[in-house]
Amino acid sequence: MPWDDAAIIDLPSRSEGEPPAVERAEGAAPRPAQDTTPQNAVLRYEYRGAQVVEAQGEYDLHSVGPLADALWRAVETHPMVILDASRITFADSSALNLMLLVHRTGKLRVTAPSAQVQRLCAITGADGVLQIRDTIADAVAG
Repeated sequence: MPWDDAAIIDLPSRSEGEPPAVERAEGAAPRPAQDTTPQNAVLRYEYRGAQVVEAQGEYDLHSVGPLADALWRAVETHPMVILDASRITFADSSALNLMLLVHRTGKLRVTAPSAQVQRLCAITGADGVLQIRDTIADAVAG
């Protein structure tokens, strides 16, 4: 089953004062009532020198491809990569393995993991290995 590269959406860099998606969802401007983003979309944008990869949907062996492509592209071009995992509704060992492999580059931070991703990390002990932060701003700060 081939991966759909169309699921990766590159966004322009965010300006210094514009908050990233996680902070926007918590406060300022909520997402539209009807989300027009594809089910397993991966959005990429720059925030304060870091590349943010915002993942949405379910990621397993057959659907992790676009996320993998986005993360590896980000690692090649930025000193820090932030995975916004707040909208991941399902992740299996394929997605976890991807996160751990990208983490080995020393560049990955995971922000606002959904309850499902938190549980996966807790059960496997990955929460003691991955750098998990509450917000994108926290990840950029350290």
